[in-house]
Amino acid sequence: MPAERLAVISDVHGNLSALEAVLADAASRGVTRIVNLGDDVGKGPRGSAVEDRCHEVCEVNVRGNWDDFLPRWADESAPEMVWWRDELRPDQRERLAARPLCHDLLLSGRRVRLFHASAASLYTKVHFHHTPEEFAAMFATTDLTGPGPAPTVVGYGDVHDAYLEIDRGRTLFNTGSVGNPLDEPTPVYVILEGVVDSPEPAPFSVQHVRVPYDVEAEIAVAYERGMPQADEWARELRTAVYRGLHEQPD
Repeated sequence: MPAERLAVISDVHGNLSALEAVLADAASRGVTRIVNLGDDVGKGPRGSAVEDRCHEVCEVNVRGNWDDFLPRWADESAPEMVWWRDELRPDQRERLAARPLCHDLLLSGRRVRLFHASAASLYTKVHFHHTPEEFAAMFATTDLTGPGPAPTVVGYGDVHDAYLEIDRGRTLFNTGSVGNPLDEPTPVYVILEGVVDSPEPAPFSVQHVRVPYDVEAEIAVAYERGMPQADEWARELRTAVYRGLHEQPD
């Protein structure tokens, strides 16, 4: 059977310009299937458009933490959250709530598991600088992952920091962020290449791809729409420095 290329994207966060750039790049590379690891919404100005686009083009859309809490946000004292919540249509809120928490596939004899943040929870963060215990926990069978054989490859998003780590036959990768990268300003996604649904060993690869886009055009949309925290958003997109770190001394 021939090898296929699958794109894994995550954390678009309402940045439609970055998403379209990544989708165009993936198509140019012969990608046949796309899996989205969530956080379509919040932080950026076009969560509704991003959710529609991902619903249209992605084979699987996994639920992220923003996808989980934002549709049911009820605290009117946080106007930015209300703005992002109300940008979504009722049917989109239902779709986000119904998304699966995990997606497994077989690729070139490797069991690949994909989720948003960790095997423990949508809200448990595992950063690039993690402990051996945190690494091992990403391959565990939990309520979030459901039953099934343990994976040999795990991919996730959430922390907006792309990396690849291999230890004792297990591969862990973070996709980085399409719409709000915090390692460098250029959007990033992953291409997995291998023989889909094959239990037999075959060539397999994990590749991170960086895709430039018109960041100033997307920032302009946030201001045109009167999005809350547009200044903080613009600074993050331009610098890839998380907003809370700008005020901290070196």
